[in-house]
Amino acid sequence: MNQFHRNTLILGLIAVLLMPWYRIDGNFWSFQWLTINFLFMEETAPLLNQLIQLEKYWLALPLIPFSLYMVDYVLSHKSSNHLRQALFLKRQLHYGLFGLGFTLVQAFLVGDFGVNFDWLIPLLPEDAYQLGTGAGTLLMVLSFLLMIASGLAYRGFMKGDVFATSCLIIIIFLVLVFVAFPVINILIRAFFIEEVGYSFQAFYQRFAIINLWGLDCGPNATSICGVAWSTLFLAIMTGLSTTLLGLAFALIVTRTQFIGKKFLGFFSILPMITPPFVVGMALILLLGASGSLTQWLNSVFEVELGGWIYGFWGLWLAQTLSYTPIAFLVLIGVVEGVSPSMEEASQTLGASPTKTFFTVSLPLMRPGLANAFLLGFIESMADLGNALVLGGDYQVLSAQIFFAIAGASADDGKAATLAIVLLIFTLTTFFIQKKWVGKTSYTTVTGKGDGGSYGPLPKLVKFLSIGTALPWVAFTLTIYVMILLGGFVETWGVDNSFSLSHYAEAFRVEFMNNALVATGVAWDSLFTTLLLAIIAMPLTSFLGLLTGYLLSRVDFPGKAYFEFGTMLSFAIPGIVIGVSYVIAFNQAPIDLTYTGMIIVLCFVFRNMSVGVRSGIASLSQLDKGLDEASITLGATGFTTLRRIIFPLIKQAIVSSMIYSFIRSITSISAVIFLVSADYNLSSAYIIGLVEGNHFGVAIAYATALIVIMSLAILLMKLFVGKRRVFLRAQK
Repeated sequence: MNQFHRNTLILGLIAVLLMPWYRIDGNFWSFQWLTINFLFMEETAPLLNQLIQLEKYWLALPLIPFSLYMVDYVLSHKSSNHLRQALFLKRQLHYGLFGLGFTLVQAFLVGDFGVNFDWLIPLLPEDAYQLGTGAGTLLMVLSFLLMIASGLAYRGFMKGDVFATSCLIIIIFLVLVFVAFPVINILIRAFFIEEVGYSFQAFYQRFAIINLWGLDCGPNATSICGVAWSTLFLAIMTGLSTTLLGLAFALIVTRTQFIGKKFLGFFSILPMITPPFVVGMALILLLGASGSLTQWLNSVFEVELGGWIYGFWGLWLAQTLSYTPIAFLVLIGVVEGVSPSMEEASQTLGASPTKTFFTVSLPLMRPGLANAFLLGFIESMADLGNALVLGGDYQVLSAQIFFAIAGASADDGKAATLAIVLLIFTLTTFFIQKKWVGKTSYTTVTGKGDGGSYGPLPKLVKFLSIGTALPWVAFTLTIYVMILLGGFVETWGVDNSFSLSHYAEAFRVEFMNNALVATGVAWDSLFTTLLLAIIAMPLTSFLGLLTGYLLSRVDFPGKAYFEFGTMLSFAIPGIVIGVSYVIAFNQAPIDLTYTGMIIVLCFVFRNMSVGVRSGIASLSQLDKGLDEASITLGATGFTTLRRIIFPLIKQAIVSSMIYSFIRSITSISAVIFLVSADYNLSSAYIIGLVEGNHFGVAIAYATALIVIMSLAILLMKLFVGKRRVFLRAQK
């Protein structure tokens, strides 16, 4: 019997005897619950005390397999009979499976308000109820998961690597709980009506309505244009515009000698560190009723622009501004990956540069174009901030879901139905994209040297790219000037005198009682956002890279399904994730509402897919012989990962951490329903300022966030430095 099984047993004993079985009302890590009487209080009592003293008899279920495991371990540990020990190693899989199953059963048997099943009423106390999952439950589940992993490894799973098997089992469980369970829960909720229960008729009544699917969408429409079609049309237009603009920028950077192309690297990251709705606010400052350009056109040319910015055109413009850099980052690598020798071969055979570009180069970019369109499409579908700021009378699903949850007449069934429509659109587009790309090989870079060199872009393509990109860059810079200036004027369009009042209101610091006190309105949400983002950042990076390690280094059955499950949270719009978390985690067995933990978990599982892809890409450059050599010399899988693999992929680590940090601060659609009075986030607070017409304070706050994220990125890059591999000291 080795240390692994001893640790598994110790974890379970701590869960049974010491850790609170239910969630603590407050901060667990403050340990204020650790009083003299914590063993006897319902909120803090561990499993054994809950069972014996508080008469929660249903909690005996997980104790049965754990007790059998403990007895079997002790007898096997004291025995010198190898057959006896082998039987224990074989049976621990069954202990783990039954233990995990029994833990889940007891969790769902009894809820916040009593027994969940009528047939249990005679068997349990009349006042039976339980709180949400606590630290004791988590440690007990972890103990059972380790039993399952050890049992599978003993049977040869993953070549008997207990560490890799444990990591896989734990990640699968986490993805099931925090991705699959909420999504399934929201799907089920769409079929539920309080008076009737679950029925397909309930879903049909919410789904087959003219407000959702009405087809009168023309410019002279007299009836109703369904919100589903208006959302789909906007997403398609955004996907197309961002892809075309991103391609133009990528071609300029990689295939021209344009003097300002290095600036586009900065341009690519700027909108990513900008809260998405801030672009909408800047558009209002420029093109709104009191906007600078609107007033100038009115005073000089007597042109009345009206309120055109509030609706489809404003939304499309804001989304294109926000998401074009994402398409650019996707396409720049794809454009660089087209082999010059293929273009040279085409021109050698008599094709003109223009024909070569459209018949050879562009088709080889198909996977990148498809991915860029998919990202723009999904981001548009999930966009809530710009929809609330600029939507006007143009209805989109994300805003409708928000009002279904946060409106005066909250209807989570309607929100779930609308979320299903969003999910249908995004997943359908995902599979169409896969089908369009097909199984055709687009490989142009092989292990052989490529002596070719890129030729100049065809004049037509170069003219179109530069002619499109330069005006767009100028417009984007104008927008960011509006963002910068908007915080330094008294009232935009009314009183444009210079003022620091907005920054003072947001970030005021006063000297009170011999101490500096942050009294500005932005401090509370800023500190909360930074704290939760910093907590989520390493967790997201570690979980994503560990998953990438398993996918790239270990073979196991069902790997393709496992990879799809880890990417599912990215393919699902953020607004769907947010609604699903609200519905799934607002009651026992997992009650996380009004806590910081639910926000951190949303950040982690929403953003971990980037760490997965980054890890796979970086690990593909490392020879597997490094792992094998380490293990041959006696290192464990964990030691190999910690001392060999992670130091060599630290660039991927910092990239995933930067992405997680940025997305956590700028996220709105996924967390708008998860914030509370104690855990308010910057993005949600700025939305509230915009709705209250406090544009100056909102822009001042957003500008401060941009500066903070820029400094954080710079510091992380300086801290990590450059990777140096296979360098030998000069003698």
